Amino acid sequence: MSTAPHRPPLDAPTLGALALAVAAVSSSAPLIAFAAAPALAVAFWRNLLSAAVLGPVAVTRRRAELRALTVGAGRREGLFCVLSGVALAAHFATWMPSAKLTSVAAATALGATQPVWQGLIARWQGRRLPAVTWAGIAVAVLGAALATGADVAVSGRAFAGDLLAVAGGMFAAVYTAFGERARASISTTTYTTVCYGVCAAILLVVCLLGGVRLHGWDGGTWLAIVGLVVGAQLLGHSMFNYALHRVSATTVSVLILLEAPGAALIGWAWLGQLPRPLALPGLALLLAGVAVVVLGGARAGRRAAPAAVPADAAPPPD
Repeated sequence: MSTAPHRPPLDAPTLGALALAVAAVSSSAPLIAFAAAPALAVAFWRNLLSAAVLGPVAVTRRRAELRALTVGAGRREGLFCVLSGVALAAHFATWMPSAKLTSVAAATALGATQPVWQGLIARWQGRRLPAVTWAGIAVAVLGAALATGADVAVSGRAFAGDLLAVAGGMFAAVYTAFGERARASISTTTYTTVCYGVCAAILLVVCLLGGVRLHGWDGGTWLAIVGLVVGAQLLGHSMFNYALHRVSATTVSVLILLEAPGAALIGWAWLGQLPRPLALPGLALLLAGVAVVVLGGARAGRRAAPAAVPADAAPPPD
């Protein structure tokens, strides 16, 4: 007997929400590459403004939940929120600079390796991975090797950007792992408010210690930062959340992979960044491998024990 939750058929608003979400998250890397500001400063403002938007909602609607994170058993969830914010800061501090060093296409695709690292974290935690997941990991690693190898021939700068993008995917997996523990008992509104706030505080300290300028840019750069907040950080994730009542979390995870070709198209049309021909086969293999990991892991999860998807569950940060 099937245990999958019943979902109504797809309708035009849901399809529109999914299309808008993919477009919104696809704008992330091009906006970072366009902004005439240090990547760490952009990361700081992106998280600070997001926390500023979510904070009043959390304080007015989740005040008791916020207070519970500081007392008794709730401190455990509070610790997970803080650790998630630390991992998110590491993610933004690596992935966002990568979008300025390598191509938009490479930064987005290599950052999308998060599910691969998520699977390896699960294995480290003692969970068995199905053979199809290992196969997907192998394909993704091969694709990443081909793509980064092609960039070595281009420049050391591009290769450094590739390595930062891979590190960004790793830290995104750690961020999600801590977030999964925190969101087992608290709402995403509370979780993201605390997480984004901690992330912004860490990035502020890093910027101040590193002498990174936090202001004095042109209007186009500030519009790019606002676009990151409204688009990828708030609107994109919100539309994916809206669609979860009609499509599975696995489908949403696979659709998020469309961010890579979407970002490549935006980077080409807006910034004139043509994807490097030698890197394209590797990036295609990488995305195919990640899709296999997502689908294989979901199938194994359904066989093991069905789990309800939180109504306000949020996708990864980019």
